[in-house]
Amino acid sequence: MSDIIRVYTDGASRGNPGLAGIGIVFCDDGNEILETHKKFLGKFTNNSAEYLALIESVKILRNSELNYTHVNFYLDSELVVKQIRGEYKIKHADLIKLSLEFWKEIKLLNKNFSIYHIPREKNKTADKLANEAIDEKNS
Repeated sequence: MSDIIRVYTDGASRGNPGLAGIGIVFCDDGNEILETHKKFLGKFTNNSAEYLALIESVKILRNSELNYTHVNFYLDSELVVKQIRGEYKIKHADLIKLSLEFWKEIKLLNKNFSIYHIPREKNKTADKLANEAIDEKNS
């Protein structure tokens, strides 16, 4: 059992709002990939897609067999990270709703968590998955 699970999430939107998808990568504490997920969302803004990726990752964790005590979330969306941390005020109604959904889901998960902003180049796998979800739905 690993004490920490690392979750890399990304949302992509073409058009903003436009066709959107999410990518999620679950890794152990040594950063070995345990599983990946991708999902086409429909028409959303990029910020909404980023939130939806984070929310979906928590829902997947709730239904997984993975054993861990702490979750580290890694996003390349500085906006979402700082809003979740309370460093930025959330002004847009859609994002307020999505942040509340995240907090509801994270409370149901009942695990300690940390959330970090990372550069895009450190989130390539989640980004690739999010774009694949759009491409597969669009083809």
